[in-house]
Parts: sequence; structure tokens; C-alpha cells
Amino acid sequence: MDSLYGTAVKLTRNPGEAEELVAEAVVRAWSALPTLEDRGRFRPWMFRILTNVFVDHFRKRRDAPAMEPWDDSGACDDDGSFSLFERLHQPFLLWWGNPEREYLNKLLRDDIGRAIDALPPAFRLAVILVDVEGLTYQDAAEILDIPVNTVRSRLKRGRACLQKALWKYAGDVGAVRSTTEKASAR
Repeated sequence: MDSLYGTAVKLTRNPGEAEELVAEAVVRAWSALPTLEDRGRFRPWMFRILTNVFVDHFRKRRDAPAMEPWDDSGACDDDGSFSLFERLHQPFLLWWGNPEREYLNKLLRDDIGRAIDALPPAFRLAVILVDVEGLTYQDAAEILDIPVNTVRSRLKRGRACLQKALWKYAGDVGAVRSTTEKASAR
């Protein structure tokens, strides 16, 4: 139940609304439980119900389009050339472990959460379901009712956006030096 609530908070960005979503999802799941054929698939089935409730709420309120086709032209200005690994690669770091892991360990959980919240909705859902909740690509595809390759594409783009946003943040707080600072320091 905690991961369901956590996902609802990430989707709605509002703890009160998240509680309402989870409550409605549980009610829907309870009434639809006899239709669940494979009890081993309960977790992805619950996330699918939660996602459907989330989409329904946004459609009803018309605050924002929930799952309309995403125009990804310029979505976080990712041209595919940014690589966090290349930015962090320094020979001495290879002896101490994965540079990406070393860097991400320095970031605060709230900052990563804000970066995820800033993702476009389609990318955010894919990242939350697969990277945060640990669901498989197949489960995420079933929950979002999209092909597996679309999940992979959204994850790739979402992760690229996250890398870029987190790299910028790290530069802003002085956790890393920019390329120009490194060149002038030599």
C-alpha cells in the first residue's frame, strides 16, 4: 500500500489527492477482484487501476490533459548528445565504483523528486513505474496501455531529461565544475 500511495503522490504532487486516488483505486480493485485471473499479477493490476483513476480524475477536472498524445518536440531540449557518464568520467573514479552512482549518492532525495516532477507527464509516468516502483517494462506497458517499445522510448527520453536537469542542478550548487571551469583550472 505504501508504494501505491507513494506513486499516487508522485502522480498528483499532492498528498491529499493521492489519498483520494488510492482510496478510489482500492474500492475499484475490491469490486473488480473476481475478474483478476492471475493472483500473481496483483501488483501491476493495482498500479493499472491507480493509473486509470489518475487519468479519470484529470479528465473530469479538465485541469490538464491527462494522457493526450505527447508532442515531444523540444521536451527538455534533449538532442541525444548529453551523457552524464561522459561528464563525470575521470580515471580515478573508475577505481572507486560507478561514477553515476557516486554522483547520484550526493544528490538529495528531494532534488531528484523535483526533477522527476518536472518531467513531461508521459515520461514521468514511465520513469515512476519502472525506475521508482521497480515494475518491468511489460508491466508498465500494461498499466499505461501502450506498447513495450513506447515505454522504452519514454524511459530513454525521461532518463535523458533527468540526467540533464540533475547535471544542471549539480553545477548550480557547485557539486561539479563545468567544462569551461575545468579548462581554465588547467
